[in-house]
Amino acid sequence: MTYYCTPCKQTFPTHSGLTRHNTRCHQKPRPKAPRSTFRRHPSLTGAPHNVNDQPLPTATPPPPPHPNDNDWTPFDDRPDFEFAQLAFERMKISTANINELLTIWAAKNITEGFEANASVFENANEMLATIDAIEDGDAPWESFTLRYTGPVDDTTPAWKRTDYTVYTRNSLTVMQNMLASEDFVNSFDYAPYEEYTAKNKRTWSNLMSGDWAWKQADKIAKDPRTHGSMLCPVILGADKTTVSVATRNNEFHPVYISCGNIHNTMRRAHRDAVVPIAFLAIPKTCREHDDTDEFRLFRKQLYHASLAHILEPLRDAMTTPKLMRCPDRHLRRVVFEVGPFIADYPEQVMLAGIVQGWCPKCLARADHLEDPRPRRSRELDEILHDTYNPAILWHTWGVVADVVPFTENFPRADIHELLTPDLLHQMIKGTFKDHLVSWIEEYVSLTNTPSEAKRIMDDIDRRIAVVPSFPGLRQFPEGRNFKQWTGNDSKALMKVFIPAITGHVPDDMVKCISAFMDFCYIARRSSHDSDSLHSMETSLSTFHQYRTIFEVEGVRPDGFSLPRQHALAHYVRSIRLFGSPNGLCSSITESKHITAVKEPWRRSSKNNALCQILVTNTRMSKLAAIRVRFGAQGMLKHDVLTAARIAAGLEDPPEEDDMGTSDAETSHDDEDDSQACAEARAESYVSLGMRPAYTCTAEDLSQELGIQDLPEHLRRFIWDQSYPDPYLTSEDIPHDSLPRLQTRLSVFHSASAVFYAPSELSGPGGMHREIIRSTPCWRNGPPRYDTVLVQNNPEFDDMRGMLIARVKRFISFTHEKTRIPCAIVEWFVPVGNTPDPVTGMWIVKPELKRGQRTTGIIHVDCIMYSSLSM
Repeated sequence: MTYYCTPCKQTFPTHSGLTRHNTRCHQKPRPKAPRSTFRRHPSLTGAPHNVNDQPLPTATPPPPPHPNDNDWTPFDDRPDFEFAQLAFERMKISTANINELLTIWAAKNITEGFEANASVFENANEMLATIDAIEDGDAPWESFTLRYTGPVDDTTPAWKRTDYTVYTRNSLTVMQNMLASEDFVNSFDYAPYEEYTAKNKRTWSNLMSGDWAWKQADKIAKDPRTHGSMLCPVILGADKTTVSVATRNNEFHPVYISCGNIHNTMRRAHRDAVVPIAFLAIPKTCREHDDTDEFRLFRKQLYHASLAHILEPLRDAMTTPKLMRCPDRHLRRVVFEVGPFIADYPEQVMLAGIVQGWCPKCLARADHLEDPRPRRSRELDEILHDTYNPAILWHTWGVVADVVPFTENFPRADIHELLTPDLLHQMIKGTFKDHLVSWIEEYVSLTNTPSEAKRIMDDIDRRIAVVPSFPGLRQFPEGRNFKQWTGNDSKALMKVFIPAITGHVPDDMVKCISAFMDFCYIARRSSHDSDSLHSMETSLSTFHQYRTIFEVEGVRPDGFSLPRQHALAHYVRSIRLFGSPNGLCSSITESKHITAVKEPWRRSSKNNALCQILVTNTRMSKLAAIRVRFGAQGMLKHDVLTAARIAAGLEDPPEEDDMGTSDAETSHDDEDDSQACAEARAESYVSLGMRPAYTCTAEDLSQELGIQDLPEHLRRFIWDQSYPDPYLTSEDIPHDSLPRLQTRLSVFHSASAVFYAPSELSGPGGMHREIIRSTPCWRNGPPRYDTVLVQNNPEFDDMRGMLIARVKRFISFTHEKTRIPCAIVEWFVPVGNTPDPVTGMWIVKPELKRGQRTTGIIHVDCIMYSSLSM
């Protein structure tokens, strides 16, 4: 097999020769994405105004930031703030333990001859009182009570005679605080826009880039009072959560709110772009009434009445603009709009006021969801209610007559349109885990004897367990045989499931799941264009085509009237309306359950826990808001000890390198394989740790790895790096003329790849970090040598431009005062020139030369950045 360099039109006999050639001849920064063009909405421009509500001239600079006068009010100084943040927010220390810690601190001060009250706080109560005194982000909780107003008598069920208390914050105050947060200054859109690539292709990413925001702006612009205002969509999310299965009354029903102008990356990074706005009441009854139509109707009416009351403070601002401060410190006239609602299917049924099993977005019947039907709308609901009686509405149209969606109380809001795609529950947990994975297991059981079926499932588990290590690819030592599945479990299993089942099930089943995977991974992108949407439609059509194999084989004899699978048909239109669904997914609200409900519940006394949860949420919001202000004023530079020493004149400020990191950076050996990267959008890079595991000579490493010609490989690699010549390779240089290695090798067991891959794991800038391992002993066990993708031809972004390699060691050395980081790798070659026709995946095998695996040396800049963490 030979390898061809397209730009130079040269042929090479081995991977190593081609890679050395490309490293020398074509190694260059990856091309940046072409600059996009934007078309802003002509009327709702979000123009800045002054305090007198008069528009400011174009390009008026924002007001200056707050002066850095070291005012830590209500804290005395930075150590007080840092201690409160550490103890209350990060470590979540109990009040008793805080008191004990401060008592030990005071005792130490007495022992050392200092005053006993020289610690940060006298006790925990003083610390909590200081947090409560923070004015930033203050949005106090209040409550209102709802009660059934129909006729009641002695025989009326207790749930009709009960007062239901809903705890909520003022929605206008919460949105005002969110708009004023400078944390979003670089991740905020002030007007709806259309984005086009250099090839004039429309793209959809954040909410304000979608057709819905533009359409709503057109409606609002018809009122001359709103000209020049800023559209502010109000994103909502609701979902029940269980905090403990061991206690009674363990359910809570939080409602979350977010500002639609904030970019998806910030919403996924949980930087207080999503906050709890209310806790809904959960009606309870006995088993006798729990499943009755009357009780279900009552719950829906209570649900919508609660949501309408929660959003009531925003109603006037939906028609009359309000002057509010924005992240760039400018004042703008803001018009609010009920925006997308994040919810799983049971919640969508409640919201849309439809019958269980029907689609909340179209008129497809519950027993024929495969059939395309017209879309539902607010206007159509009004016509249906005026035309038909409740029985016909229920059976023919799937509409619950006595439920009025809360959106009817607000202008321009259509609940059927506002329901967003739910990647977590519809695709990952629904279609993949609950449907496809279960169907495969059912097929194996139907077509084999019980003992043979168990043997096949065990073999599938073994295949999953032996997946080679790759950054961002999770290992399943026991296969998929675990009881409690999380969303992350399902996403990790998706990456390895197709090759695990190949050969055990019909090819059409593998093709069906492969088509679904294509649809899933495209849908989870952070940005879409017409090509990606077309690919989604094609993949979904292919999925539906091959899905019939499950019906033919008797796994799904009743067809595919499954609401969560049917919802996939609405994804492309929803992306055009609202942008990428990964910024409006229930995984965001599910993650928020942890910090807003579950952790505060664990910190409570479990008695009247909700009130304690509300207090904890208030304090967390205040600490987050004041931290943003202190950061914007430049008061949080360096760590607290360094800042104190600098202020006392005992130390000079540390210098930062070009990447914004100080010399204190350490090795990656103890970090997780993948993690969020908190830095803003930056160039992708691969770097070795600051401290090597050990140093050695080239001969010693050659003996350790069993690579006899490693020293010669290194000398040729140095020549390729030092003397680039597109027409002269190191193979043409005599051995004695090759440069010699003058220094010892620094050997590393890991490298860090930082790259742009927006996901729920990424930081606010969309940056993600993965650790590439190459260690002879991983966690006191066997070696771990991760597989990487190596850039071979920069003209292609797919497998045509990549090679597969396994990293044996990361090394670095100095040559002519230049530090060169590189990797010693084993090469793998594709089996054939095209992907496997069944799985759609490339199959590779080790490259052999004289019966030995082929090795090579590459610069770390050649390593491609994977996106398996998405």
